Amino acid sequence: MRFHILTAQDVRAALPMRDAIDAMRKAFGLLAGGEVDMPQRTAIEIPKHDAVTLVMPAYVHVGNRLGAKLVSVFPNNRGLDLPTIHAVVILLNAATGQPAALLEGTALTAIRTGAASGLATDLLARRDASTLAILGSGAQARTQLEAVCCVRNIERVFVYSRTRAHAEQFAADMAGRDGAPASIEVSASAQEACLAADVVCAATSSTTPVLYATDVRPGTHINAIGSYTPAMREIDSELVRGSTVFVDQRQAALAEAGEVIDCVKDGSLAESDLTELGEVVNGARPGRKTAEQITLFKSVGLAVQDVAAAQQALTAALQRKLGAVVNL
Repeated sequence: MRFHILTAQDVRAALPMRDAIDAMRKAFGLLAGGEVDMPQRTAIEIPKHDAVTLVMPAYVHVGNRLGAKLVSVFPNNRGLDLPTIHAVVILLNAATGQPAALLEGTALTAIRTGAASGLATDLLARRDASTLAILGSGAQARTQLEAVCCVRNIERVFVYSRTRAHAEQFAADMAGRDGAPASIEVSASAQEACLAADVVCAATSSTTPVLYATDVRPGTHINAIGSYTPAMREIDSELVRGSTVFVDQRQAALAEAGEVIDCVKDGSLAESDLTELGEVVNGARPGRKTAEQITLFKSVGLAVQDVAAAQQALTAALQRKLGAVVNL
């Protein structure tokens, strides 16, 4: 059995951000259109290390695509000088069940998460949005910056991290790269960064809010992608209540997005208030309605994103002869 393997370097080469955004547009549209079978992901807690491993399968009817991601989040890895997230994505032949490819999933996750925010920004942010605030400075923050710069003409970027040295390193690494402005400004607080921004990307692992209603201006678009469990919070409830809320999937948001769960529980947000991004893609529900509206895209990450991004990367890799082929 021939099996294709793509390293992180191969994935980055085969999946440029614009292609990833296009893949997310199709994936979210198919999900909202009922063309995806995707059970709720399974979480295996590892309390000894304050960590979790997630198993995320999906089958996409259109194109007959089948696959799964296995991703581990180990926050204590920072002290070991290791990435917090490790992941692999496997694609299967949906006609035979044979394994077809294995892709390094950490790079793929960062790209597809950025691409989802790029799509949300394209659909929901004001067309004249030109300033961007990034909360967080890790791998996810970097692809958030790249993706937003793909869909809007961003002239100024502000970054805030609780560890200023990390924000300064981010600014030094990302200035002038991947469509970003030649200079990135380090902010002293999240509020300072966000009050100057038309688009905000929250990419932290915080369990308490880092972004409040008083931190954003009318007309802001927010991508909140860092929290993915009921116990995590990046956005305070007042800001959620004051925003028009868009999600990657209602079912996933109601099970895993702590900010959404809180507001649904206290009755300030109804399930029917949540619009899936794919519904906007398909024209079934509207996106932004006014220039003053605050739009919030809350994403917890979905297996269909991984399968769609992996298939896009594999197709390009085969055309460009990237990766290695082994016989299992």
